[in-house]
Amino acid sequence: MPELPEVEAARRAIEENCLGKKIKRSVVADDAKVIDGISPSDFEASLTGKTIVAAHRKGKNMWIQLDSPPFPSFQFGMAGAIYIKGVAVTKYKRSAVNEDDEWPSKYSKLFIELDDGLELSFTDKRRFAKVRLLQNPASAPPISELGPDALLEPMTEEELFKSLSKKKIGIKALILDQSFISGVGNWIADEVLYQARIHPLQSAATISKEQCGALHKSLKEVIRHSVKVNADSSRFPVDWLFHSRWGKKPGNLNVAVEVGADSSQFPSNWIFHNREKKPEKAFVDGKKIEFINAGGRTSAYVPELQKLSGEQAGKEVVQGKKKSSKKSRDESEDEENVKNVKGKGGKKRSESGGKKKTPVKRKSNSSDNDDDDDGEEEKEKDEVEETNDDKRAKEKKQKGGKAGNKKPPAKKKSPESGDEFEEEEEEKKVQVKGKKGVAKKVPTGRQAKKRVK
Repeated sequence: MPELPEVEAARRAIEENCLGKKIKRSVVADDAKVIDGISPSDFEASLTGKTIVAAHRKGKNMWIQLDSPPFPSFQFGMAGAIYIKGVAVTKYKRSAVNEDDEWPSKYSKLFIELDDGLELSFTDKRRFAKVRLLQNPASAPPISELGPDALLEPMTEEELFKSLSKKKIGIKALILDQSFISGVGNWIADEVLYQARIHPLQSAATISKEQCGALHKSLKEVIRHSVKVNADSSRFPVDWLFHSRWGKKPGNLNVAVEVGADSSQFPSNWIFHNREKKPEKAFVDGKKIEFINAGGRTSAYVPELQKLSGEQAGKEVVQGKKKSSKKSRDESEDEENVKNVKGKGGKKRSESGGKKKTPVKRKSNSSDNDDDDDGEEEKEKDEVEETNDDKRAKEKKQKGGKAGNKKPPAKKKSPESGDEFEEEEEEKKVQVKGKKGVAKKVPTGRQAKKRVK
């Protein structure tokens, strides 16, 4: 989503092009999800005739100061962007509206025409932004609840170390917390931790003074440089993780496929890969990039350089073994489920009702949300658990039988038990043929032979 550099670029564009100009006309979208707490007509009436005197920002929030309150404020959400007609403004890559689109865009939430003919618009393709009209935005939520701005109010190294020592959560989760530091988002956090050589899951309280110094330095340098170039990623240093965290790998083909970044911002000989399906294709400076969940976000890091330290060292290896073991168990159970659910004619049937199992659906490569992959992983886990639950339910039913039925003899767990398993299956088939669900037991196999004897 737009982070401090993108929002600061929008603020500067307004400051450089709109100050001292009067609002001649305004159009506010009839979208209560984005336009928060006020009707479009009241919003428009509060803007028309007023003069823009300043543009402010804190964290990822911006507001326009007029010659009298109230003032419009903007929380950019996942795809919010400021457009000024005829003026180049750096926008977050996923919010971009094509130049040949209608003006104002159909995604416009607030359109303003100034007295000199200049026009500006706040757009939001995904409707996660919030546009508010506030008497004093700096003293009202969410801005009043923000921590120090990463650019305007940076902590000293000593202040940062003291703050970290009190926090027992992962370092990435902490610096993404807007009440701790405001303005840092997912890509900045990944970049800062990569340059400081700190693992995103490292507990903040265990970070050494030396690591804190590296973190403080990289945070300051990444923020300042990205703001200096107006968030134009093509002007970011070539050794930044940013250029590789989307899953790219240099190639010889003139091909680019958009999977998580605006590929037009990068050299044409770079090939983009979906990081979920081909994570092994993501490298930076020849070192492999891996993707994990940290702070609730899909996070890119380089295991070779960013290692867990202290008591956490080796923890990732242990967790990896546990996950691998669980995966193997699940795969074995799934294979057994496939064997057990085959009905007559060789067709696969489910354990309950003979319905086919719904296949797991994967999200397309064009997904524009870094966290969407995490949701799909959870969905896939749920599907596996559902299959395993079906298997356990069947086993329980086989052990207990229907109410009023006697416990069938010679039960075995798997087809590998031979004739005795076949006897049990034959007996179960006979049981379901009785009138009104009353079980009829007919001795078969070895039981029949015993009775004859």
